Amino acid sequence: MAITKTKRDFPLDRIRNIGIIAHIDAGKTTTTERILFYTGKTYKIGDIDEGTTVTDWMEQERERGITIVSAAITTFWTPKSGIFKDQETRVNIIDTPGHVDFTAEVERSLRVLDGGVIVLDAASGVQSQTETVWRQANKYNVPLIAFANKMDVVGADFLGTIQSARDRLGANAIAYNLPIGKENDFKGVVDLLSRKAFIWDPLTHSANSGQASSGQEETGAQFVEAEVPADMVDEVEEHRERLVEEISGSDDKLMEKYLGGEEIRVEELQKALRQAVIDNKIVPVLAGSSLRNKGVQPMLDALVTYLPSPQDIASIVGKNPKNEEDEERKNDQNAPLSALAFKIQVDPHVGKLTYIRVYSGTLKSGSYVYNSTKQTKERVGRLLLMHANDREEIDEAYAGEIVAAVGLKDTITGDTLCDESSRIILESISFPDPVISLAIEPKTKSDQEKLGYALSRLSEEDPTFRVKSDQETGQTIIAGMGELQLEILVDRMKREFKVEANVGQPQVAYKETITKEAQGEGKYIRQTGGRGQYGHCLLKIEPLPRGQGREFVSEVVGGAIPREFIPAIEKGIIEKEDTGILAGYPLTDIQVVVYDGSYHDVDSSEVAFKIAGSLGLSEAAKKADMILLEPIMKVEVTTPEEFLGDIIGDLSSKRAQILSSESRGTARVVIALVPLAEMHGYATAIRSMSQGRATYYMEADHYEPVPANITQKIVETSGFTGRVER
Repeated sequence: MAITKTKRDFPLDRIRNIGIIAHIDAGKTTTTERILFYTGKTYKIGDIDEGTTVTDWMEQERERGITIVSAAITTFWTPKSGIFKDQETRVNIIDTPGHVDFTAEVERSLRVLDGGVIVLDAASGVQSQTETVWRQANKYNVPLIAFANKMDVVGADFLGTIQSARDRLGANAIAYNLPIGKENDFKGVVDLLSRKAFIWDPLTHSANSGQASSGQEETGAQFVEAEVPADMVDEVEEHRERLVEEISGSDDKLMEKYLGGEEIRVEELQKALRQAVIDNKIVPVLAGSSLRNKGVQPMLDALVTYLPSPQDIASIVGKNPKNEEDEERKNDQNAPLSALAFKIQVDPHVGKLTYIRVYSGTLKSGSYVYNSTKQTKERVGRLLLMHANDREEIDEAYAGEIVAAVGLKDTITGDTLCDESSRIILESISFPDPVISLAIEPKTKSDQEKLGYALSRLSEEDPTFRVKSDQETGQTIIAGMGELQLEILVDRMKREFKVEANVGQPQVAYKETITKEAQGEGKYIRQTGGRGQYGHCLLKIEPLPRGQGREFVSEVVGGAIPREFIPAIEKGIIEKEDTGILAGYPLTDIQVVVYDGSYHDVDSSEVAFKIAGSLGLSEAAKKADMILLEPIMKVEVTTPEEFLGDIIGDLSSKRAQILSSESRGTARVVIALVPLAEMHGYATAIRSMSQGRATYYMEADHYEPVPANITQKIVETSGFTGRVER
């Protein structure tokens, strides 16, 4: 029997699966560290600058002071207030990255979480990556509460942050508590519903308790419950009225009471607010400063009180693979098993770890499960509860839990695991396409084999990391969401897999597409003694709306091409789409329809039809006015006022479209759309333009056609020899 230290016999209503999400540097990891400390998970507060945080456990994370991979950890909290007062609750936390290059980590985490805490920088308000994670949370209907962090920094504006969330996110954000003081004077919060003040102040604490408070002030573990400060009474009543009105508007019974002028009990308001948060109608905002250890405990209470348990998500809906109809699975450990693999991690000690969210049933160590996505059986070797990079072995995982499995060989991110007798396919996870690539080659012959192994393992871990061979040059090309992601992956190859490699300059991941309909004929006939080869197909191509990807349709009727050869034609077309036609970049936003052809009773084969499909696409593309598409980045530059003109002028010279320029605190924020090709070396350029005082953030936004003169240069310098002349 596995020895389990973690208490797991918790009813479902006292479990919370939550994520901490935010823009980079908003304070996610610092907030998580305080949560772990106050819940008794750690005895010492970890520090990012010192590289002592629990959730940032990778060497690269500690060196750079950023989160790269999402870390799962289990802890326990007993609320001091609210409808779950004095009820110990199990909290499974996932600390997610803030940097846009690792957006896949956020995407897959949100897919399996029941709720989340979105951390906002009270001095900067809603930033670009905040918008991105907000959209990701909305996509999977994840209820959120917001934590306005950094109330202690210069320029902190709690109400301004709430307004920013309302304006930029379209969120129904409303103050749940109010800060007492701000910037250097920030010392606590007032809970609006209970009208109680919570103060982290050494003088107040020692006056009330008679205890020395220096150590307690350092950790923030102790705080004082007090009356609302006299100078805040009117402000508290004003904001409480707004909150009560908003909560009442989400509940018919409370609305009757409110309109009738009846006093509504705090417990009634809390229950209604909880339901409104779960239904994504209200986002309560709490104030605090994680770095200064203030305001985290009330946020923990709110997290347990208002975010859903697995029980609040009564069932999960998936597709029955037999009839493609929707099917529900109750969130019950006695129901048939349904679980989603949402993350793969290569662990140096135990090998491949598959992170799994169990939605229904029970997953047992040593049992066989059915992968309904791959239609294969897999054996679960061991089950582990993860605590960042530590692990604890368990015998079984119940509905509502997040665990890691060892031994699953074929399962990848997005696969569904279930009982073979009760099959279901859950909604998978979609990831964006890479926007940047570089060539990589092993330094020595002994590195050759290790490189292949390392790349396959890392691409298994990260669905946004792609590997392909350039048939023209024989080089291995790796692609991802940004330079930082590729830099860290190359570093991991060196450290974890002991691979020494030469790396080329980053290249923009262009795409090819067509602008009009065209037809083509693919005919492959070879007769060289013995059995010949015969494949013949007629196809038409047409452009799809931007971002639609690729489609293949067969409209062959009457047996002109036998059904068994259609997949071979599709394979040939896909291969040609992957290798490109104009400049060696993949084709996108194209529909290919095979409508006719012919075959030979003896000489036709899959190989012949595969080649015919490729030739047909090439011929059609000649007539379809091909163009190149380039990734357009959303760039947000934060700069002091005096450098604004230089910043905007420089962006304009980079083919930028300036979207807005606004004041945010003491700085100016410029938002623009800029081609990625123009952004190489921008980090250095912006430093020299602003004396090192401006910062920027960049994320992929969409693809747009490349201007004709630039297309010509790219085509000429691509070195692509497989081009089909137009």
